[in-house]
Amino acid sequence: MDRRQFVEGSVAASGLLLLKQRTAFGYDANSAVRLALLGCGSRGTTVATSFANNTGARIVALADLFPDKLETGKAHFDQVSDKLGYARIDPRMMFRGYKAFEEVAASQGVDAVQISTPPWFHVQHLDAAVKAGKHVYCEKPVGVDVAQAKQVLEIGKRAQGRVSLDVGFQIRSAPPFVEIVRRIHAGALGKITSIAANYNAPGVNYPPLPGVSADELRIRHWLWDLTLSGDIVVEQNIHVIDICNWILQAHPIKATATGGRNIISHAGDMWDNYQVVFTYPENVHVSFSSTQFGPNDWFDVAARVFGSDGLAEAPYSGPLRIVSDHPWTWADKGAAAQTAPSSFAANGAFSDNLALADREKDRGFIDSITSGSFHNQATAGVEAALSAMLGRMAGRLGREVTWEELLLHGEEYELIIDMTQFS
Repeated sequence: MDRRQFVEGSVAASGLLLLKQRTAFGYDANSAVRLALLGCGSRGTTVATSFANNTGARIVALADLFPDKLETGKAHFDQVSDKLGYARIDPRMMFRGYKAFEEVAASQGVDAVQISTPPWFHVQHLDAAVKAGKHVYCEKPVGVDVAQAKQVLEIGKRAQGRVSLDVGFQIRSAPPFVEIVRRIHAGALGKITSIAANYNAPGVNYPPLPGVSADELRIRHWLWDLTLSGDIVVEQNIHVIDICNWILQAHPIKATATGGRNIISHAGDMWDNYQVVFTYPENVHVSFSSTQFGPNDWFDVAARVFGSDGLAEAPYSGPLRIVSDHPWTWADKGAAAQTAPSSFAANGAFSDNLALADREKDRGFIDSITSGSFHNQATAGVEAALSAMLGRMAGRLGREVTWEELLLHGEEYELIIDMTQFS
């Protein structure tokens, strides 16, 4: 009798419920998942810290293009490890430079990779991690152009059944949003007619960096760069566009848009406002507006869903409710709800209706690994990215663009930076 037969026989004899014995990496299901952080910026550090605090995962490796970011990350996660009673990160598990992502992927001491690099690099880093058999948590967007989006679909096919591949749409894990979308899908609003959505946030500021080359400045200030970020509608606004896709269980079939660069004056080529009208199946329209400039406390994100039987209000902050003959309001179940808008969090660490979003998203990803029930969110990630790109293309071209035209366009952005200089 081999070991598997023995275990199965023991379970049948004893009536005990045991966890799946092995994952694809051959470690016990109860063992800690060893997580590497690729990209030690503000958001990457925040998410990896959430993984450490809210799951059994341990941050065992760090990688970044720049040594100062790597050193800051090491100091931070050493403190996190000390607090949690874990060993500090081994200096041999610190990877620097353009090829750091390949070293992480090749490391036998890493089970999963969190990709928090500038979006233009996501596809390249995702491809390497999946090829190496690593589980991946990839921040949104999965790509910045149509060519990258199509590549992610192929990567997703290779990942299927082999590893977990999650995309950072943590709002889909926020309990208030999960419940209100469940009620909408159950018919609480009747026939949906339209959605009014907005994402208004302050601009992103960077400290001056005298003496830094133009190429390095572009990468360090990537949120100002269309190619590196995908623009505000793809990099940031994608969260609300994804909520609309989630609610309507579809992607838009066409879009018209306007926008521009009217307020911001810093270097870069991203816009500071978009106004997009998406048309979804059954002639449902989504009116979406976005701004990214102004004071640091100027922040408002919400989706209002109009139906034949009522209205659903789903803001990041404030009452999350359904207004109808059968009204419903989210009851705080541990996260402190506030009626005033919360301050802007550049690292995505929000409170209010999103207070539990990161925790639940992180737990779902780690549980999928230890249980062997692997996730594959590549298709949903691509659908959200393409939806946002549809709005960007309509705005940049100044005319209506259909989903089919977007896909046929084969849009592709070139970085035009010799990355070997950062080896």
